[in-house]
Amino acid sequence: MSPNQTILQLNPKQINEIKALLSTPKNIVIVTHWSPDGDAMGSTLGLYNYLNKKKHNVTVITPNDYPSFLFWLPGNKKVINFSAKTKAAKATVAKANIIFCLDFNSLKRIHELGDEVTKSKAVKCMIDHHLQPDDFADYMLHNIKACSTCELIFDFIELMGDKKLLNKDISNCLYTGIMTDTGSFRFPSTTSKTHRIIAELVDAGCENAAIHNRIYDDNTEDKLRLLGFCLAEKLTILKEYGTAFFSLRSDELKHFNYKKGDTEGIVNYALSIEGIRFSAFFVERDGEIKTSFRSKGDFNVNLFARKHFNGGGHANAAGGMSDISLDETIIKFVSLLPDYKKDLSPTPKSRIGKNKGLPL
Repeated sequence: MSPNQTILQLNPKQINEIKALLSTPKNIVIVTHWSPDGDAMGSTLGLYNYLNKKKHNVTVITPNDYPSFLFWLPGNKKVINFSAKTKAAKATVAKANIIFCLDFNSLKRIHELGDEVTKSKAVKCMIDHHLQPDDFADYMLHNIKACSTCELIFDFIELMGDKKLLNKDISNCLYTGIMTDTGSFRFPSTTSKTHRIIAELVDAGCENAAIHNRIYDDNTEDKLRLLGFCLAEKLTILKEYGTAFFSLRSDELKHFNYKKGDTEGIVNYALSIEGIRFSAFFVERDGEIKTSFRSKGDFNVNLFARKHFNGGGHANAAGGMSDISLDETIIKFVSLLPDYKKDLSPTPKSRIGKNKGLPL
């Protein structure tokens, strides 16, 4: 598959082959990327609940843990965390007839779990919407224009001729991933098709208002105080480069009793500043430096993350890792910005009015 290919649909022959595979009970494993988010867990558990209705023996395996605000998702109690239950996870992968790889397109994204998937003789099916997929699967349903992997799982269920199986559990899972990956339907990836799918999920019983409350309106005091600390003390703005970023040390996380998911979305606050086209978030956690990047317009953070921070993702939302210290990572990041100054220069519109302090 060409790295620049944006859509790879299943052809009629492949659809029939997958239908045949799923026509009798199978041992099926569903895996998703490191540090799963709403789309990762929504798509895996949406597919899990669908395949359960078809009488398969299904197991979801995550490479590591994920935020507690996703624990309510139907099927969550059956998920195996590879990092915590490595032996059981390896045994489950070894017995699999089919492995679905969701919301990632390179086995590097699932770390040690990727070695087990590579060794497995199971049929592998990748369903994903990130740029530049690796060619490791027998079947690929890939579309970077899809707003989320959950949207593609809906497409997959439809391709299997099984929309009649949609129920509240499946719909709640898929709605969660679509809502979170579209920023509550405000990102440009939200299309008329997205809204048509949402309508069908609501008709099938999804609890849209309750889902929003569970994800966004059930914060701990510590999480909100951490956000306040980031906004008041940890925000750096580099107007010359249309860039803003946050950074957090491990001791700062500890001070605010950090739990998985507490920093999710903070990077977007920097991007919301008038005149800022590029935002970044650097966090020291579990002995590693994790990076998150967001952009407006045509500045491609996927390429930036791939070239400089061992990462990737979407054109306007990507992430990566750094193998140097947090301070060194920030120095490296800032030192790269002059190379991108032309691309990051504020647009003429952003130079008007309140942005008088921005360079012309």
